[in-house]
Amino acid sequence: MSGGVDSSVAAALLVEQGYEVIGLMLRLWSGDGTSGANRCCSPEDVAGAKHVASILDFPIYILDAQAEFKSHVVDFFIDGYAQGTTPNPCLECNRHIRWGHLYRHAIAVGAESLATGHYARVSETGGAFQLLRAVDRAKDQSYVLSVLGQENLSHAIFPVGEYTKPEVRAHAARLSLPTADRPESQDLCFLGDLDYREFLRRQNPGSFKPGPILDPSGTQIGVHDGLANYTIGQRKGLGLPSAIPLYVLEKRPEIDSLVVGPRDGLGRRKFEAGRVNWVSGRAPGSRVRVWVRVRYKAREVPAQVTIHPDGHVAVEMEEALPDVTPGQAAVFYDGEVCLGSGVILL
Repeated sequence: MSGGVDSSVAAALLVEQGYEVIGLMLRLWSGDGTSGANRCCSPEDVAGAKHVASILDFPIYILDAQAEFKSHVVDFFIDGYAQGTTPNPCLECNRHIRWGHLYRHAIAVGAESLATGHYARVSETGGAFQLLRAVDRAKDQSYVLSVLGQENLSHAIFPVGEYTKPEVRAHAARLSLPTADRPESQDLCFLGDLDYREFLRRQNPGSFKPGPILDPSGTQIGVHDGLANYTIGQRKGLGLPSAIPLYVLEKRPEIDSLVVGPRDGLGRRKFEAGRVNWVSGRAPGSRVRVWVRVRYKAREVPAQVTIHPDGHVAVEMEEALPDVTPGQAAVFYDGEVCLGSGVILL
């Protein structure tokens, strides 16, 4: 339970299907108090989740995961920017917190399954489990669930994965759930009311060490105010006089440098990825054709993935994409099936 409409309706659907439901809500790290409450467990969220549980008549408990969340998600985010990457903490939250800490707790207390409000589906054939896209492609969250494996999926239920978002809200309204009209948060939950740059400044000021801005030939054309201020593809805020628009093409943390150039320098067809997870538990051969998505909202393109002996993969796309970014996840699909993912290394 998160206090949002998706987990509320997930619980309602399970109650309607005859399951014995127990609600678990995570208490997550929320900083030093200066950035506001964590958006996944604010007092309003807790009150909303408890109200839903009372309407649907099941118990709800708060599970403290502050230390685990700080270690595996927040510190991962801070360290990633310090190393010059653009990390995706949502995947780490699913890997370590929701389908790690929470999952282990649920199974330990005797639950048969863990259900969440994610938009995704699970199928099973002969004891093998597949992670499938949601019916509502616009809300599909298989991207952030691509870190799951067979054990997780054997106990996973995603009740809202068969519905569209409007259908979920309509179901909540029919049941008069107080979360029916709750807006969705678009920002990282632990940032509170800060943007990510201000959050990083407070947590790790060393991420904002000035350094040279280089053109593609290596000539210095300016000075940046910290690599953490920039993302690949960024155009605004560079502060450089130029007759043509300039974009961030690359970060070089080993020399504290930012490389900028015209937009046509952004395109990349090939990259390497590590920390690869195959949902099936094993690589689908040494070379496989897939559709790949390099960011959560990026469009998918056909690609060939070559699996190295060390588990890393080389990805060659059929067309260049401008938003291939170290630290983000490359997620691989075969039709409706999410095959797995890896962290982009370049």
